[in-house]
Amino acid sequence: MNSTVELSELELDCNIGTYSLNDIVPSAHMLDLKLSINPELVLIKMDVMINVFDYDPLIAEIVKLARDGHYETQERLLTRIVTACADQPQVTAVEAFLRKTPVTSKGGTLGIRLKVGAEHLAHLRKQ
Repeated sequence: MNSTVELSELELDCNIGTYSLNDIVPSAHMLDLKLSINPELVLIKMDVMINVFDYDPLIAEIVKLARDGHYETQERLLTRIVTACADQPQVTAVEAFLRKTPVTSKGGTLGIRLKVGAEHLAHLRKQ
């Protein structure tokens, strides 16, 4: 048995990349996040917050990281987001997808997907 907390299409207020005058500048950066957690934090007997994973502080931290300043790359922001997820002891694995749009004048989406299993998450926690 497994369980996940899933966040989809969170639009981040961030400044990523360096663009020249004629470049297409993305109008949005979106985040999808899937956090594996212990099923005991979902299958609860009493409806109280202490029995579940409180994801609101993590979302607030992600929003703060996105606004933290200029990023040259999506990869750096994604690294910081995954590190923030690793700081949550209830999280056993992470899948994160950060993307920007548009990529050309006709549209398109370009992103980075990162899957971090339990072993690598433990390594991040030690750093």
